Amino acid sequence: MSTLYDKIWNNHIVFSPSEDETAPSLIFVDRHLVHEVTSPQAFESLWSAKRVVRRPDCTLATADHNVPTSPRTDDIASDVYLRDPVSRAQLVALEKNTRRSGIPFFGLRDDRQGIVHVIGAEQGFILPGTVCVCGDSHTSTLGAFGALAFGIGTSQVEHVLATQTLRMRKSKNMRITIDGELGLGVTSKDVILHVIRTIGTAGGTGFVFEYAGSVVRALSMEARMTMCNMTIEAGAGAGLIAPDETTFAYLRERPSAPDEKSWEQAVTFWRGLKTDEGAKFDREVFINAEDILPTVTWGTSPQDNVPISGIVPDPSSFSNPQRRDAVMQSLKYMGLTPGTPMESITIDRVFIGSCTNSRIEDLRMAASVLAAVGPEAKVADNVSAMIVPGSGVVKKQAEKEGLDVLFRRAGFDWREAGCSMCVGLNPDRLGSGQRCASTSNRNFRDRQGPGGRTHLVSPAMAVAAALTGSFSDVRKLLDAKALKEPKPNGKTETLPPMLFGEPAVQPLEETPENRDAEAVTQHQSKQFVSVKGIAVPLTMDNIDTDMLIPAQFLKGTTRTGLGDLLFNRFRVDHTTGQQTDFILNRNPYDKAKILVCAGNNFGCGSSREHAVWALKEFGISCVIAPSFGDIFFNNCFQNGLLPVILPLDICRELAEYASTEQETEVDLETEQVRCLQIGLVIPFNISPTNRSRLLRGTDDIEDSLGEADKITAYENMRKSHWPWLELDINRRRRWVNAGSLEW
Repeated sequence: MSTLYDKIWNNHIVFSPSEDETAPSLIFVDRHLVHEVTSPQAFESLWSAKRVVRRPDCTLATADHNVPTSPRTDDIASDVYLRDPVSRAQLVALEKNTRRSGIPFFGLRDDRQGIVHVIGAEQGFILPGTVCVCGDSHTSTLGAFGALAFGIGTSQVEHVLATQTLRMRKSKNMRITIDGELGLGVTSKDVILHVIRTIGTAGGTGFVFEYAGSVVRALSMEARMTMCNMTIEAGAGAGLIAPDETTFAYLRERPSAPDEKSWEQAVTFWRGLKTDEGAKFDREVFINAEDILPTVTWGTSPQDNVPISGIVPDPSSFSNPQRRDAVMQSLKYMGLTPGTPMESITIDRVFIGSCTNSRIEDLRMAASVLAAVGPEAKVADNVSAMIVPGSGVVKKQAEKEGLDVLFRRAGFDWREAGCSMCVGLNPDRLGSGQRCASTSNRNFRDRQGPGGRTHLVSPAMAVAAALTGSFSDVRKLLDAKALKEPKPNGKTETLPPMLFGEPAVQPLEETPENRDAEAVTQHQSKQFVSVKGIAVPLTMDNIDTDMLIPAQFLKGTTRTGLGDLLFNRFRVDHTTGQQTDFILNRNPYDKAKILVCAGNNFGCGSSREHAVWALKEFGISCVIAPSFGDIFFNNCFQNGLLPVILPLDICRELAEYASTEQETEVDLETEQVRCLQIGLVIPFNISPTNRSRLLRGTDDIEDSLGEADKITAYENMRKSHWPWLELDINRRRRWVNAGSLEW
């Protein structure tokens, strides 16, 4: 008896070493999505190693994180539109790399351009039972289709490009069952926020979720995507929902979905993609739908949320000292006082968009609130509000339905497709101290702009806040009929031409000249044997990748120049530009080689490998902590940085020793941490495979290419068993003429 996750995993094993149960398996990747932020270094490394993209037909690229969302005219390729030269450089690199490799690319002139997780679904590129990856943690969105979808680091992006596989270990199984009937005004966004509050932001570390129960079954595909999208905010690597008739109706006749010839064969297979009766999960969580209410966050973590009828919590109500301190710091940053009713908090901005809530149903939900209030519905005078569709397809559909008219009439700014204010990599940002009701997925410090204060809400709650000027219970504005989230209704979008519908255009020929032009980045060493030096102690839970390297510094196309930006928000006073007294600025910790964190979930959040590059360039080659975010942990081994897991009490002891400014030594060969001045020796365990890889400094890709015959054999089997997954590369080039920019 198997779970859904077990079945997908077992279907994708190319090679699994039987002699070592702890060794990773080689897993085939069916679908790969690429964007401009996490791919330049992967392509550069690929070209410098004189490798090629193995399966360009299995990858789809778009520009989303850095692109402006202001109106696009004929100046779209100029520095008038793309004013930031670093953003422009990333888009240029993506254009060049996709041309050179033959990967389809949806550029800014293509109606299909949009947020990578939105276009993957609406194009039918992601199908049930597939493994799909992207250099972005919110790839978990696509688990709504019964696909194993997860984020990866840049080194793993390169690995997929070169081999169409990944080396990874199987996660544990967790099922989250939500039964009952959702009340008025409660949407899938409220459901997932409630789940995160229930299990905590690290509650899913090491697990893959399966969402189940009557509530999940009743959700539309787009509502399911919202739930799966924020799986990563609960610590899990992926979230799955078993495919059903709702899934099949959504996918039917999508551009990359199975054609009529293979449709029934595919659906027959998809129907078997469900957890067997009696299959065992490593953990089960049960939630009553009646306990979920319209929700809003108050702090700087998605788990910091309460129902709209609630109040800002008092830090003293938290028993855990580190949690209590984190709440105090959050409230200070957010400018909130304990006991304040959420409905009394005024806002400055409203953002409806992001890969969480920018699909057509999200916009319909927002418009339904305006329509129910009537023509007098207007954005409050103290509020600036914007709506950013998730793709050009969504934008056209919304305009076809007249939703944009409702938004504009009410005072919302109607934008072009892109990630927009979610990540703050483009011109759409919060100003310092501005408070925003946002439908995005992360409310981390500085996430939407340095000093910006983000509160996560559903689209319906965002509109309510926009109209009233403060957080408001949408149930007070509307009647019962207007409050229901859209029910499954199949496919309604107007779809663009077939993705694979034009004659082939050959990719750029690789020559020594253009190869050398790409190979400009110096690789950091991937070898680790031992390190001896000062260790810097930190005592915070949930040190996320935004803390390690803020999003605004992700615009480079190389792996270098990040060391001075490590922990930037703590090391620099952004009002004066001066260095702070943060420990990494103080002697001798400014030359630390080891980081000891006496707090859980180090490296949670984004999949950005930039966090590891920043640590390495600063000089830190080993991080010791009680637990790590899954993607960060994997990224460490790809870059020669050793992550050591030790119990919390031991980490506290090591942090206390580090505070004496005495040297620590970490030896991978003997698997020991040594406090040299007091003679304390602490053993640790690293999997034999990772230990060997670090000691040898070997290239993971080279090892996988050594299994080329097994990969080819798997591809042949895949074509025989699941022929609908094959996409004709010779008919896949419409993007060159219609969808790309001529730089």
